[in-house]
Order: sequence, then C-alpha cells, then structure tokens
Amino acid sequence: MKIVIKVGSSTLTHTSGKLDFRMIDRLVRVIADIKNEGHQVVLVSSGAQVAGMSRLRLERKPDDITKKQALAAVGQCELMAIYDRFFSDYGYNVGQILLNKQVIDIPALKENVTNTFNALLDYDCIPIVNENDSVEVEEIKIGENDTLSALVATFIGADKLIMLTDVDAFYDGAPDDEGSRPIPVIETIDDRIRQLAGGAGSDKGTGGMFTKVSAADIATSAGIDVHIVYGKKPDLIYDVLDGKRAGTVFKKKKQEN
Repeated sequence: MKIVIKVGSSTLTHTSGKLDFRMIDRLVRVIADIKNEGHQVVLVSSGAQVAGMSRLRLERKPDDITKKQALAAVGQCELMAIYDRFFSDYGYNVGQILLNKQVIDIPALKENVTNTFNALLDYDCIPIVNENDSVEVEEIKIGENDTLSALVATFIGADKLIMLTDVDAFYDGAPDDEGSRPIPVIETIDDRIRQLAGGAGSDKGTGGMFTKVSAADIATSAGIDVHIVYGKKPDLIYDVLDGKRAGTVFKKKKQEN
C-alpha cells in the first residue's frame, strides 16, 4: 500500500517542549519495518520550530515574523538531520519536500511535486514533508499539517492516511469527560461529526480535532481511508495495516466510475 503518516509536534515532544528522541526512534523503526513489508510511506512531520528552538537555545518562540521564519529554517535542517540519522540506522534514505499553497493551486507545480514524490518512492526513499514556513506569507500558507497530509495523500493516490495525534480516537464528547465514548468507525462526515470535532486541540500543535476532520473530508472524498490513532504508541500503525480496530477510521467515499 501507499501510506501517508502524519505526526504532530505534540507527539514528537516531551512535556518540557523538547524533542522526544525515544519517541522519534520508535516511529522511525515502525516506518522502516512496514517499508520492509513492501509498503511505500510518506511522512508528513511537524516539529521544525521545536527543533529550531532547541538548536538556538530559545525558551519561547519569537513574536517577530522574520525571526519565526529564521527559526523554521534552522529547525527544518535540524529535524531532517535527526530523521536522516534515525532512518539511516534502519537502512533507509529520506528526502525533504517543503510545500506551500501555491503548489496546490498551480497545476504545473502540483504535477511537478507529484512527480518528485513518485520518483522518491521509486528510489525506495521516504519523503518527509512539511510546510515551507521559512518563506511563508499568509497568502500562500496552508496553515497546518493535517490539511497538508490530506493533500499529499491525494497527490500520490494513497491507500491510507494515518494521523498520529495526542488523543487515542475521535470521541462523542470531550475526550477527558467521563461520559465520552470513542467512535471507532465514521462512515460519513456530516454536521454532527463536525460539531463534535469542536475547536483547538493541543497547545503545542496548531491542528485540533476540527482540522483533522476537515482533512479527513478531503482524503475520504478522494477514496482514501483516514485513521486517527494515539501518536505515542506508533505500534498501532501495525494494527491499522492488519485491519484490527485502532483509534477511529473515517471510511473512504465510494468513487464514481
């Protein structure tokens, strides 16, 4: 299968705000292992600004936009270096792809980046994708990596989009409420599901459950199953691929011939 895996900043970091190397290693090991099974994998990863803050020894993100962009530039190098080291230990090469809204809106650019994805996959590499925050302005900004992962999944014709998040499923209420229950399968994304998705999520990431549902709407409309699973347990990816119950699956819409 072609699989897109999206991981957010909250999954990749400790509560201290610094990168969780043990977590990154566990994720990389699972991805390398499913590559060994014959699957193709694209990783959409947040974490550049966190990596940049650590590299520059900053206690908090700067307020100035140009300094934020510089932070992203430093952090993206650091994040890719970390992934490169870990994936190399398991025998795989990685390639970096940084995207913005122009790539989606301009057909020639979209075709070119899709060809790049396919070439990297043909080379048995793992494309690692993020938004190009170092040159972003509001007009060309996608905004968060949930939507980006759904768009990437449609570019490459993925079979599954697996979103690793800081909750273990989509719930029928607030996840920390005693009466809330997980919804294992969502056949249709309707107004009720959007209302249940609510608003903002983690204070580390920018994408809450609402953005994940919006991303799921994009991907399922393109015939791609979308899974939300608990990011701190990347072994759940095996359960998803084995057809076992894990988190929540948004079922793909039937495609017209």
